[in-house]
Amino acid sequence: MQITPQQFRTTFPAFVNPSCFHDAEIKFWAALAEKLHNADRWGDLLEFGVQLFIAHNLAIDFNNTKASRLGQAPGVVQGAITSGSVDKVSYSRDTQSVMEPNAGHWNLTTFGLRYRRLVLMVGAGPVHVGPSAMGTQVGVSASAWPGVVMPYG
Repeated sequence: MQITPQQFRTTFPAFVNPSCFHDAEIKFWAALAEKLHNADRWGDLLEFGVQLFIAHNLAIDFNNTKASRLGQAPGVVQGAITSGSVDKVSYSRDTQSVMEPNAGHWNLTTFGLRYRRLVLMVGAGPVHVGPSAMGTQVGVSASAWPGVVMPYG
C-alpha cells in the first residue's frame, strides 16, 4: 500500500494546499507510517490509520514552520491553551474533556487523538516473539512464535 498525496488530500481536505503541505512531506510521513504499521494487524483499517498518522505529523510540522516564520523557535512543545485574557476579557477551556491520559504527543492534534483511539481498537500493542508453547510446525522456526495455529482443512 502506498498512500499518495492526492489520495491523502481527498481523505483530509484540510491539507489540500500544496504550498503549505508539500507532496514531499506527505510522502515522507507516508513512507515512515508504512514501516511502523503491521498490515496483518490493521487489516482494512491500515489506510485510514496511516493517513491519520500523516495528518497528525503534518499539523505539528505546520505549527513548527509557522513559529519559524514568526521568528520563534520551531519545535518548542506547547500544550493546549487552557486560559487567557486580553484587556478585560478572559476565557478558559476545559481540555480535560478531550485530552486522553497517557496519550502524550497524540493529544496535540485531533488527528492524533483519532489515531490513538484507532490504535487502541486495532490492538497495536506489543507482539510476543519467542519460543512457541505449541512446539514447532513444519516450516516454522522453533525460535519464533508462529502465531495462532489454525487447523488444516
